[in-house]
Order: sequence, then C-alpha cells, then structure tokens
Amino acid sequence: MEQLTHHGRATVYRHRSGTAEGPGLLCIHGSGGAHTVWRGQFRLADATPVTAIDLSGHGESDDVGAEPGFETLAAYADDVVAVAEAVDARVLVGNSLGGAVALTVAIERDLDLDGLVLTGTGARLAVLDDLLEWLDHDFDRAVDFLHAPDRLFHDPDEALVAASTETMTDVGRVVTRRDFRTCHGFDVRDRLGEVTTPAVAVVGEHDVLTPPWYHEFLADELPSCAYAEVADAAHLAMLERPEPFNDVVRRFLDGL
Repeated sequence: MEQLTHHGRATVYRHRSGTAEGPGLLCIHGSGGAHTVWRGQFRLADATPVTAIDLSGHGESDDVGAEPGFETLAAYADDVVAVAEAVDARVLVGNSLGGAVALTVAIERDLDLDGLVLTGTGARLAVLDDLLEWLDHDFDRAVDFLHAPDRLFHDPDEALVAASTETMTDVGRVVTRRDFRTCHGFDVRDRLGEVTTPAVAVVGEHDVLTPPWYHEFLADELPSCAYAEVADAAHLAMLERPEPFNDVVRRFLDGL
C-alpha cells in the first residue's frame, strides 16, 4: 500500500504496474467499500498499470469532515484527482458511488482522461427509502439487505459475502450512511453531454440496485459510450465475475 497527502489528509491506494504500458486504470469503490473490491482487476496489470484507491474515511485513508452530498462528492473527487496525478492514471473505473465520483471528475475537474469505465452506477442514484432509514437506525439490517441475492451479488458466495460484510462493518455506519446519502442526491442527467471522454457502461445482468437500464441510459446519453453486460452477476460484477468483467475492460482499452 502507498499513500499521499493532499488537502491536509492522507489517501491510501494500492498500485501495480510491472512492465505494463497503457493509460493506467484508477479504480474507485462504492458506498461502504474499499480498494479490496478491485482485487480481481489487478490481473489487468499485464496490460496497463492498475491502481485502486481507498476514498476518505474508507480502508486506511484519513476521513474528511464533509456533509453528505456535494461536499462529500467534492472531497472524494479531490482524492481521485490527487492519486490519478500521482500515478499518471488516465482511465477511471468507478463502481456505484465510485461511478458518480468518476463522472464528477470528468465534468468538474481539469484532469486529462482517456476513458471511463462506469459499472453498477448511473447518472442518477436514488436510494430506497427503507435502506436510508435502516442506515440511520439499524445498520445491521441495512448490511443484510445489501447482501441478499441480486443486490451486491447475484448468487451470494459465502466467502464474498463475509469479506464484503467485514469491509462495510469496518467502514462503519457513519461513513456508509454518508456515502448512500451522497448517492441519493447525485443527479447529472442533464450534464452527460459535457463528458467527451470515451466510456463503457458495464452492468451485472441481475443488478437490481443499479439495473441495466441505468447503463443503457448512460450509453444513449453520453457522447461516446458503449454498453456491456456481465452474465450471472449483480452490482459488484467486477468482484463476482472478474474474468468476464476484465474482458470488457481489455476490449475497451484496445479500442482507445
């Protein structure tokens, strides 16, 4: 693990490059997550350098005093820009909240980007009212809800669920609630035309949290965006079905 300091806080990330060339991937996790959700994508380091970040308050990164919504999204965008510049990553790979962060960087920040991989995400990320209520008052129930079939995982594997639950528990209720509240207020449907960076929208076939039509909308409304579906997967397709997901990323990189 490596870290850098920016805006008065330390951001931690894992980087693997070897002798690989290419634009460099920077992978951004979703709500209540950490860089470990991208462990299967480090296999792409034979084609391009791969970096996975812990956003502020996640994993080993310092937290940030930000209110849910714009302040949090801006702070997470700062994290991403700082790491992207440090490792010279020019393709952002964002899952769920991470996709919202990637789109925010593409729209709002002056960062030289070659591509966007948007997975399990959307231009708007409204959250179920019951889930928001459980995040306020019954965190264990919220975590259990997210790990039911066809939510984070299509056919929940015991080991994947255990690891994912541990990560979300370590991040904790306060930060996870902040993440989901930030998602709930996210909406860039009227700004997608400003994103000139080539993109691919990748969705797990069975994802009910951010269903396929979210990604079809991205593919239709972004100026240059393809659509790809990963069979037998749900919201965390990159973790549940890493090889098919990586195949999509490889094809996207080949086309850049």
